[in-house]
Amino acid sequence: MGSVPMRKEREINMDIIIDIIIGGIAGVLAGKIMGTKYPLWLDVILGIVGGAIAGVAFSLVWKILAKILPGFLHFVISIICGVVGACAVIYVAKLIKK
Repeated sequence: MGSVPMRKEREINMDIIIDIIIGGIAGVLAGKIMGTKYPLWLDVILGIVGGAIAGVAFSLVWKILAKILPGFLHFVISIICGVVGACAVIYVAKLIKK
C-alpha cells in the first residue's frame, strides 16, 4: 500500500519533465515559424510558457484526445498545441517589445 502514493508522485514528476521538454521543442519551432531573433534559451522559455497556456486552453479537448490517441500521436498533438501557445506568447512578446 505504501508504494502507491510514491508511484503516483513519480508519474506526476515525469509528466512535468515531459511537459517542459515538449514546451522547449515547441518554443524552438514557434521561434522558427514566427521568425524571432531571440536567443535559443528565450525561445525555449517562451515555448514552455506557451505550452502551459495552451494546455490550460485546450484542457477539455486534451483530456478526451489523451484517452483515445496512441502514445506517438499524443506526443505530436502535444507539440502542435505547444507551438500554437508558444506562437501566441511570442506574438504578445513582439507587441510588448515595440
